[in-house]
Amino acid sequence: MADRIVVSDKLGAAGLDILRGIAGYEVVDVAGKGPEALDAVLGDAVALVVRSETKVTAAMIGKAPRLKVIGRAGMGVDTIDVEEASRRKVAVLTAPGANSNSVAEFTFALLLALARKVVASAASVAAGKWDRKAFEGTELRGKTLGLIGVGRIGGIVGSIGAGFGMTVIGTDPRCTPEQSKALGAELVSLDELLRRADVVSLHAKLTPESKHLLNEPRLRAMKKGVLIVNTARGALIDDAALVRALVDGHVGGAALDVYDPEPLPADSVLRTAPNVVLTPHLAASAKEAQTRVALEIGEAVKAFLLKGDLSAAVNRKALA
Repeated sequence: MADRIVVSDKLGAAGLDILRGIAGYEVVDVAGKGPEALDAVLGDAVALVVRSETKVTAAMIGKAPRLKVIGRAGMGVDTIDVEEASRRKVAVLTAPGANSNSVAEFTFALLLALARKVVASAASVAAGKWDRKAFEGTELRGKTLGLIGVGRIGGIVGSIGAGFGMTVIGTDPRCTPEQSKALGAELVSLDELLRRADVVSLHAKLTPESKHLLNEPRLRAMKKGVLIVNTARGALIDDAALVRALVDGHVGGAALDVYDPEPLPADSVLRTAPNVVLTPHLAASAKEAQTRVALEIGEAVKAFLLKGDLSAAVNRKALA
């Protein structure tokens, strides 16, 4: 039997074509078929390709004794036990640049919808009402946009904000003042960003240290009426603290595309909070981004299997 490349989440046709073209490997696509179908093919898998739906736990990795590589069609690896993969010498590959533009555009779409109350006013008109006074919004021009994370996506969001006439500031421990300046953003501390920003947009990675980065004290340190947009990871924000700040008006509004956990539970306090825009993790869901991410991860897995190329691996140091 040929070595298996198992695809457990929906992957664009372009990526599947690349995988199917790797000589000596059989592609088994079990996307949408459930955990039992995945378990049935893991034993012969040398490669596993996932998106955010599949949670690659230590137990799952243990069911694949021949596994050599996990390809994440995207950039976040919080759904993958990278430590266990590294312990078993399994490479974890990502496609970090493929969906950056899509996520950045969606971030700004959420911000505009929030600032101009697009969602609530559209729902009002659909319900047969015509209440213009209830939906007065705010302009972005002249406001300060604070980026928590000034990487690929944050940099694009900042350039869009500058185009709207916003002052752009950012905080990122991995970004130098020179890099930040090249992106058109002033690099500041997190505390200063929270004090100055009229809009806070999250683009940070989720780590043990960044979980609930925006907690009660930090939310209260922000300007009254601040707008918050999160297209990064849901656990960066303490939901209960955010809802309290929305209810009493300290936070003027929040637009969220990511949650902890996902899918968003039916009884989540966020569903009934005031001044929120909630979308179901759509930021990377643009046709162009899906094609790019499929191509990028397909090529990365191919390069690893045929050449041992670890350039796309997030755990390459651990594999050395």
